[in-house]
Amino acid sequence: MTASLTSPSVSRVRVGRPLATLLLVLTVFGPISMDLYLPALPALTSELGAATSLAQLTVTACLIGLAAGQLIAGPLSDRFGRRGPALIGVAAYIVVSALCAVSPTIEILVAARLVQGLAGGVGIVIAQAAGRDVYEGGRLIRFYGRLTVIGGFAAIVGPLLGGALTAVLDWRGLFVVLAVIGAVILLWVAVGFPETLGRDARTAAGFAVIGRDIRLLLSDRRFVGAVVAQGFVYAALFAYLSGATYVLQDVYGLSPQGYALAFGLNSAGFMVFGYLAGRLSERWSVTGTLIVGLVVAGVGAAGLLFAGLTAVPLAVVIVSLFLLAAGTAITSPPSTTLALADYPQIAGTASSLLGAARFAFGGVAAPIVGVAGSLSILPLGVVTTVSIALAAVVATVFLARRSARP
Repeated sequence: MTASLTSPSVSRVRVGRPLATLLLVLTVFGPISMDLYLPALPALTSELGAATSLAQLTVTACLIGLAAGQLIAGPLSDRFGRRGPALIGVAAYIVVSALCAVSPTIEILVAARLVQGLAGGVGIVIAQAAGRDVYEGGRLIRFYGRLTVIGGFAAIVGPLLGGALTAVLDWRGLFVVLAVIGAVILLWVAVGFPETLGRDARTAAGFAVIGRDIRLLLSDRRFVGAVVAQGFVYAALFAYLSGATYVLQDVYGLSPQGYALAFGLNSAGFMVFGYLAGRLSERWSVTGTLIVGLVVAGVGAAGLLFAGLTAVPLAVVIVSLFLLAAGTAITSPPSTTLALADYPQIAGTASSLLGAARFAFGGVAAPIVGVAGSLSILPLGVVTTVSIALAAVVATVFLARRSARP
């Protein structure tokens, strides 16, 4: 089965490398907010006199904001176009990043991080929807592959850049850096981001219309299958991100540098396999590539479950984590294509539901990994295995045959 990837009703602008690069950057600047300041989290906790659990809410709040921001910005971009919401979102990101830098209490910082996530989520959904506006066919699939690659790159660069900056800046300075990055992106959007959704292709205003569009999407078996399957896959990924540091350092005794090396290896695998998945989807099969990704991720999850049930060498865990990350990357381009390809005129709404599912499922799964403490691999193995198994069930039930278009 292949996706319907043409959209003659959507007006197209000329796509050059600068615009394509800008769309990739818009995808990154929100999520990188979650990673950049993590090396300074202990110092932040100490300075504000906060409990560790409360300080960790600054990460959770950003994650919730990233999900909610996409739900809000997607439908608005279908109504008002992509450029206006992008400008507003990035401008808000600058202001709230500055507020984070001067937050006097942990409670204000948590609230500011929530709004920072909301603003960052705008970039993710606008990039995916604008890509649907300007690309079609094989170029569309390749574009979504690049989004996966750049996401893996951000996962590598964010913590490393944050760690390097902590040598010369405190945690407040890191948020100033994020505000400066936002200012550069705002200028770039202002001069280099033309409107990609013509007025004749925009939806009508009002919550009733947004509700109608959402009902349309949720009545499509293929859309629901792609979104829910991708949500479960990202539940496994966020479980990995939440639990791997404890597994590798507390259970296997890796140093922080050793953990960074393992994390970088997996992120590099995420980039490489995300790129290859885009090419494979284009040349072979969108749904087939999704299935391959689920199989690869399933093998990795099963390896972690096995490691939780019996003692295994470190190499087994490293390979299992690598396969889990690689499998997630392989599923991302085909899932995005399946979810967005048939809905060019409400691509923003479709993209918002897909993005929100990724972060919402991940936000639920991540805390479960720690239920047995920091010295057990078993919860990580159970959560990742169950998540990938559920993703496979959803893909089988909802994507086995192409549903009739509503």
